Amino acid sequence: MSALICGSFAFDTIMVFHDQFKNHILPEQVHILNVAFLVPDLRREFGGCAGNIAYNLKLLGGEGKPMGTVGGDFGPYAEWMDQCGISRDHLKVIDGQYTAQAYITTDQDDNQITAFHPGAMNFAHENPVSDAKGCTLGLVSPDGRQGMIDHAAQFAEAGIPFIFDPGQGMPMFNGDDLLKFAEQADYLAFNDYEAKLMEERTGKTPRQLTEMVKAVIVTRGGKGSQIHTAKETHEIPNAPVTGVQDPTGCGDAYRAGLLYGLMNDMDWPTTGRIASLMGAIKVETAGTQNHRFSQEAFQARFKEAFGFSFD
Repeated sequence: MSALICGSFAFDTIMVFHDQFKNHILPEQVHILNVAFLVPDLRREFGGCAGNIAYNLKLLGGEGKPMGTVGGDFGPYAEWMDQCGISRDHLKVIDGQYTAQAYITTDQDDNQITAFHPGAMNFAHENPVSDAKGCTLGLVSPDGRQGMIDHAAQFAEAGIPFIFDPGQGMPMFNGDDLLKFAEQADYLAFNDYEAKLMEERTGKTPRQLTEMVKAVIVTRGGKGSQIHTAKETHEIPNAPVTGVQDPTGCGDAYRAGLLYGLMNDMDWPTTGRIASLMGAIKVETAGTQNHRFSQEAFQARFKEAFGFSFD
């Protein structure tokens, strides 16, 4: 079984300011704001939802084909994908554009100031789902607005079940848009804030949305996650972590676990726990694609965390 993962690819430039923003931003002067922060710590990471999810699914042994639009500067990322054995068959280079870029500055209170340039991501609609043959499961994650709309419609028209995961792209859509996605999708995935926003904009709670889809998955940070189906709600505990290094990309790691469970016809309690452990492993490492594990080590850690094994 193969999954087509539609979404963004991005370079994440992460900088650390060794002070507090509040010490350098005067509230009474924000109308003439002009500040500069010395950031001695800087790293550049490979990111974007499609790239992150495909990376994590590969670690699990699943076959994922990411689909996205990238810029002429994508070379280093392409080399990394080749090293990791991740397909580039459905990446399209947009001439004259940069790959999407996120510039994130974090202070000592973990406050963040982020600038995001979408670049080639805005051309996601130029990559149709029909170009990917043989995929039996799909995922629509944050991407260019029109790309998300088109890919959802194309999955539905082709009869390919898919997860709709709006993530950071949710502000681009109103209630009618979001209900249309729910009508087309087989599964919905949100964090707790996004689930509240979905309810506010559509008038439907996660449980009410199960009348439209097979399952609604809601991650809740330190409180674990919930998987709502028409019959019941599965409470998924967090997997133990050895130490928190960087939460960035945990949601993508979790979604790779969802795809893996669906691709292998696993039940929701097992699928949710695989996803939970993926998030735990990710949080222990800085960057979104720097963690590693063997499948044997993952199985052993899963049994230790949850008391049973899966095949």
